[in-house]
Amino acid sequence: MAEDQAPREETVEAPELSEAPEIDELETLRAERDELRDRFMRALADAENSRKRADRDRREAEQYGGTRLARDLLPVYDNLSRALEVATDEQRGAAAALIEGVELTLRELRNVMNKHGVRPISPQVGDTFDPQQHQAMFEAPVPGTKAGQIIQVMTEGFMIHDRLLRPAQVGVSSNTGA
Repeated sequence: MAEDQAPREETVEAPELSEAPEIDELETLRAERDELRDRFMRALADAENSRKRADRDRREAEQYGGTRLARDLLPVYDNLSRALEVATDEQRGAAAALIEGVELTLRELRNVMNKHGVRPISPQVGDTFDPQQHQAMFEAPVPGTKAGQIIQVMTEGFMIHDRLLRPAQVGVSSNTGA
């Protein structure tokens, strides 16, 4: 009897696997991967741009942080310069120590300003007017000058590094001919 029962081979039919859902799922995963990669790259670029912007802002703060103070000191510079310009020889003789003190103070102020990147713009009579560095306070026809030529300098201008702090105030010739 045991021999009668031969092992039967059972064949189990495997259900047909449809490849379409796997392909769709694979495409979905690839699209998601590409989107995540794109978002990651954008985040990296944003982080790099933020780092560069912060670095640039830090450098500008170091370089131009004293702009307001420098601008507030310019009238002090102007007043010390004017005081020395108007001192007569008689006054210079009578108050030599005072004049010397004002000269030393002005020299020290110039040194401190130079140390912090503040440089004077000193146009001369006869120079050509430059609207990037000069402010025209008036125009007048002056014989023997060309239009746009500086005919008077009222105050020096100043730059802080490569930026205009205050334009030089000048008078400009309005002659149409030489």
